[in-house]
Amino acid sequence: MLTSGLNIDIGPLLLIFVAALLFVLAATPLVRRLAHRYNVVDMPSARKIHASPVPLLGGAAIYLAVIAALLLYGHLGYVQQMASILIGATIMSMLGIWDDKWGLRPIAKLAAQVVAASLLYFTGVSVSFLHNDILNFAATVGWVVTVTNALNLMDTMDGLAGGVAMVASVFFFLIATLTDQYLVAPLAAVLVGACAGFLFYNLNPASIFMGDAGSLFLGFMLAAVGIKLRFPENLDIVTWMVPVLVLGVPLFDTALVTLSRIRRGIPITRGGRDHLSHRLVALGFTRREAVLILYLIQGALGVAALVVMQATVLEGYIVGLVVLATAVAGAYRLEQVDLTHTNPAPEGAPAPMPLSARLHRFRKRPAPQPAPQDVKRKV
Repeated sequence: MLTSGLNIDIGPLLLIFVAALLFVLAATPLVRRLAHRYNVVDMPSARKIHASPVPLLGGAAIYLAVIAALLLYGHLGYVQQMASILIGATIMSMLGIWDDKWGLRPIAKLAAQVVAASLLYFTGVSVSFLHNDILNFAATVGWVVTVTNALNLMDTMDGLAGGVAMVASVFFFLIATLTDQYLVAPLAAVLVGACAGFLFYNLNPASIFMGDAGSLFLGFMLAAVGIKLRFPENLDIVTWMVPVLVLGVPLFDTALVTLSRIRRGIPITRGGRDHLSHRLVALGFTRREAVLILYLIQGALGVAALVVMQATVLEGYIVGLVVLATAVAGAYRLEQVDLTHTNPAPEGAPAPMPLSARLHRFRKRPAPQPAPQDVKRKV
C-alpha cells in the first residue's frame, strides 16, 4: 500500500486527483460549445485586456469534475461529512453561472456568500481559535466571504486564478497529508486535479474563461479547506497564519486594489486594470511573465506556511512579520505605477472624486460672520 509515511493512504487521493483532471479535460470542450450556443461569453471592453469574445462557463466544468470525482472515488462517510462544504460550493457555482449569463448586483452575491458561509459555521466547519462563539462566527463568515471574492477579483489574466488556486491547493494537500487530516486531503487533491486540467485550456492564449462560476466556486472551496485544517500539535496563536499565507497572493491583491481605489475615490466594485497582475505588466513584464511571477510568489508563501505550521511562537511571528513587511514595501512600490485610465467609468457616469476632495467636505468650516450693520453716510 502506497502511503505518505504517516497515516494517510495516498492511493485513493491520487485516484481522485487523476479523475478530476480527466473529467475537466473532457468536460471543458463541451461547456465551451454550450457557452457559444447560449451566448455566455465575455465581451471585450475598456476595462478588460482581451480583444475578442471568449466563452465563459469554464467554472461549470471545474465544478462538475470536482463533484464527480468525489462522488465516484470518495467513500460515502467522507462525502456526508463534507456535505455542507459541497452544498455551499454548489450555491457559489450556480450563483456564478447566473452572474455570467444575466449578471447580479454585488449585494445579491454578498448575501448568498454570507448564507453559504453561515452554513459552514453551523455544521462545524468554522474558525475556532478565537474561543468565543460570536467572534468565531464573524471570523468564519468574514474569512469565507473575503477569500471567495479575492479569488473572484483575481481572475484578470489567462491562467492566473486557476494557477494560483492550484498552487494553493498543492500546499493545502501537503499540509493535510503531513498532519494526517484525511478529510481535508481529498478536497485539496481534487482541487489540484481540476485546476490543472482547466489550465490546459486557460493558459495564455485562453480558449475559455472560468468566469464567476469557477472563481466563486474555487474561492469558496479554498476558504473552506483553510478553516478545516487543524494543528493540534501547535498553538492557535501561531497556526492561524497558515491558511492566510497559503492564500496570500489573492488576499494581497484584494487589499492592494481596495486601498488604492479608496485613495483614488474609485468604487471598489467597479472592474478595472489596476490589479496586481496589471501592475506587473505596467512595470514591463509580459502577461505570461506576470502570471508566472505570481505563481512563484504563491509558492514562496506556501513554503512560509509550512515553516509556520511547525514553528514556535517567536519563529512563527518572525516569519509573519517578514512577510508583512515585504507586502507593505511591495504595495508601496506597486502603488507608484501609473494607473491613468485603468478604471474607466461607464458612459454617462460622473468622474470619480478623489479621497482628499471627499474628506474636504467633512472638514469643519468656519462659522459665517454676521453681516456688518449698515452705516449711514454723512451728507
